[in-house]
Amino acid sequence: MVLKIIYFGMAVALVLSIIIIPLIIPYMKRLKFGQSIRLEGPASHQNKSGTPTMGGIIFSLVTLVVVLLFYLFYNRGLIEFNLTNWTLIFVPLFGYALIGFIDDYLIVVKKNNEGLKPKIKFALQIIIAALFFYLYLKNDYPTEIYFTKSLYLDFKWFYGIIIFFMLVGGTNAVNLTDGLDGLAAGLSSFALATFTFIAYINQQYDLMLFGSAILGTILGFLIFNSHPAKIFMGDTGSLTLGAAISTMAILTKWELLLILVGGVFVLETLSDIIQVLYFKKTKGKRFFKMAPLHHHFELSGYKESTVVLIFYLCGLLFSLLGIVIVLANT
Repeated sequence: MVLKIIYFGMAVALVLSIIIIPLIIPYMKRLKFGQSIRLEGPASHQNKSGTPTMGGIIFSLVTLVVVLLFYLFYNRGLIEFNLTNWTLIFVPLFGYALIGFIDDYLIVVKKNNEGLKPKIKFALQIIIAALFFYLYLKNDYPTEIYFTKSLYLDFKWFYGIIIFFMLVGGTNAVNLTDGLDGLAAGLSSFALATFTFIAYINQQYDLMLFGSAILGTILGFLIFNSHPAKIFMGDTGSLTLGAAISTMAILTKWELLLILVGGVFVLETLSDIIQVLYFKKTKGKRFFKMAPLHHHFELSGYKESTVVLIFYLCGLLFSLLGIVIVLANT
């Protein structure tokens, strides 16, 4: 009976995405919601200029619609509706989606290449993380971090710092990784599938519905985002996916596993940090040919599709290792 939740979430989200995306692509083209490609990026990416972006708006909206449809027409006692849980799930999802949408809107529509100023963007991300932590504490959610099944540490108020790093760091890590067709979406699907499986083990059925719904949406999106992409997710999508993955890691109480399951995102972020620090230290030299890491592989002669496949295999391996760790500790 429980698996019906996953079937419903994924199937309905997948169908809705497949229906909606072909409808919004020509609409976005008419509105000239096209992606601007950085001149300093790989030359092979210049032919992607003008591809409709901001398609990631479907991640949050379709997921919300699927959840509403489930409770209105399909539930029949499978899941008890818990407003507190759903508030904690949707506050970061829509909060970071809104930040990404504003950023994309300024760049794509208003032709402001900077988008949101970094300080403003960072401040807004902190506000969403702080709001999430306030709601988390107000409703007496646990602040322990488990290192093993029996070894844990209660961080109390300092748990807010962990939430900050997970939400702000997670959203920006996915955002950095969103540089090749299908890359960020595919990697996010592995991570979300892992935490959906954990939610199933924990009997957190609302989280399971959420994970399966957004996973179905991603799979539908990938049909149109895989190389050659007909639509990009933009910051609207990458920040949404980062928020979804981090939120699930927090609410399933497998916070530390996020580092492993999101291993490719971590490596992409570290490559960017190393590049910047090395550039400043050596006064102009580069550690990688280009950062983040996926661009280094491209400039080393690998085809875009090959780089995506390699990163997919790494993401899948990290997720499988994560599941093994979970099973060993349950």
